[in-house]
This record gives sequence, C-alpha cells and structure tokens, in this order.
Amino acid sequence: MNKVKSILRLLRPTQWVKNGFVFVPLFFGGELLDMECWKAALWVFLAFSLMASSIYCLNDIRDVEADRAHPRKRFRPIASGDVSVKSAYAIMVCLIFGALSIPLLGNGVHNLDVAFILVLYLVLNILYCLKLKQYAIVDVFIVSLGFVLRLISGGVACDIWLSPWIICMTFLLALFLAFAKRRDDVVLHDTTGVVSRKNILRYNIPFMNQVLGIIGSITIVCYIIYTVSPEVEHRLGSGYVFVTSIFVLAGILRYLQVSIVDLKSGSPTKILMKDRFIQYCILCWLFVFAIILYL
Repeated sequence: MNKVKSILRLLRPTQWVKNGFVFVPLFFGGELLDMECWKAALWVFLAFSLMASSIYCLNDIRDVEADRAHPRKRFRPIASGDVSVKSAYAIMVCLIFGALSIPLLGNGVHNLDVAFILVLYLVLNILYCLKLKQYAIVDVFIVSLGFVLRLISGGVACDIWLSPWIICMTFLLALFLAFAKRRDDVVLHDTTGVVSRKNILRYNIPFMNQVLGIIGSITIVCYIIYTVSPEVEHRLGSGYVFVTSIFVLAGILRYLQVSIVDLKSGSPTKILMKDRFIQYCILCWLFVFAIILYL
C-alpha cells in the first residue's frame, strides 16, 4: 500500500487540475451543453494528465540530487528512496504509451491532430527536463507553452475555433503564474541559501517584481481588448463582456498580493485551491460570463 501511495505521489495527480485548460474552449465556444464535446475533452484531459505525469517522473529523476538538498522536495518519492530510478523510468514509459493510445485508438475526426499535440508537448518537456530548464526565462516560456498546447488540444478535439486573444491570454496568464512560482524559489534562496534550480541565480526579487507587474498589466490589457473587440461582441451577441474584466483585474491583483506580500507563490495549484478571494473572483467571472454566453 505504501508503494502505491509513493507512486501516486510521483504522478502528482493534484497537478492534473492544470489540464483543465482543455475544457476552456467548450466554455468560450458556447458548447458547455454539448455532451459529445464533453466526451472528447474528457479523453484529452486524461491523455494530458498521463503525459504530464510522465514528465513529472523524468523531472524527478533528473533532479533527484537537487531535491535531496531542498527542504520540501527531499520528501518526493525518488529523492526519499521510496521509488527507485529504474521503476520511475518504467512508469514514465507506461504513461507515455497510455497517453498516446487514447487518441490513436479513438475514432474521433481530429484524433491524429491531438496525438501530434501530445507528442509536441512530450518532446518540448523532455528538452526542458534535459537542458532547457537551466536557462532563465526560457524555462518559464516552455512551461507556459504547455498550457497553450492544452488549450489548443481541447479546441481541436471539439472542433472549436479559438480566438487569437484566448491563446495570447492563456500564454500570458501561464507566464504570470510561472514567474510567480520562480519568485518563491528566489525568496527561498535568499532566506536559506538553497539553490532549488540552477537558473535561480539569474533571477532576483527586484527583477521578478517588475516582471510580474509587466506581465500582469499586459494580461489585463489583453483581456480588456478581447472583451471590447467587435469580433467577440458579434460572436457572443453581447456588448457587455467587458464587465467581466473587473474579476480578472481583482484576481491578478490578489495573486500579486499573495506573491509579493504573503510570499506564498510556490504552488499556483495550492493557491487556487485554498485562497477564497481568488476562488470568488473565478466563480463570479464564470457566472457573469455564463450569463452573457447562455442567457
């Protein structure tokens, strides 16, 4: 039983919430009531979850020595010795085959396209684990591109056209969250001297604060332009989409507060799961947007 728990921790199922980006096209495309779209998106969600877990395996294998010196990461299954490196490689291979078998064995019209996106995600993240994550800024951009690929795969699977603004905002939001997480690593290094990743020495607090402010501002402006664009107003049949901007602004400001004032930006997933203010912003945004789309 302990072995099973260790393997589950290695797969990090709590991080699968990130793969929820595959459902975003259903919402913006007005297809939330289409069960066929939901079915297709759920399969893509499962495929991306398996593929993401395979990357977590490779990442923990490559970082095992650094993790053992980290105050929190030393408890990870491989770093703690609960799962061997050999077993982790075997699990990783099984997960990759499992992820690719979902679209390749399915009968959807765009399954080959989804499989291609999964392979692209895999190759990009293998390069990230092997070398690219050592380069500051480049590492964060690759992480953010992973979210864009999730979004696109959901749109492809459900045959939903994605606005360039949605793609840009997804990338910017992911970039914002990733830099906030890196900022937490900088704080850890400054307070304890622990180097959680090799490129952390190329970051510092003043730089990270400016980056978060710049990306946060660009994201808000990009979203406002999206809400007032004639194309979007025509497609959604409403000129009041801009009202939802207030919740985006409040959510980003709150995340900046959590990152800079509270120094708790290490895990975006935990923040989204625990911070009530951000949860209310998301719920209010969803509620108002749903009214505009479906009523």
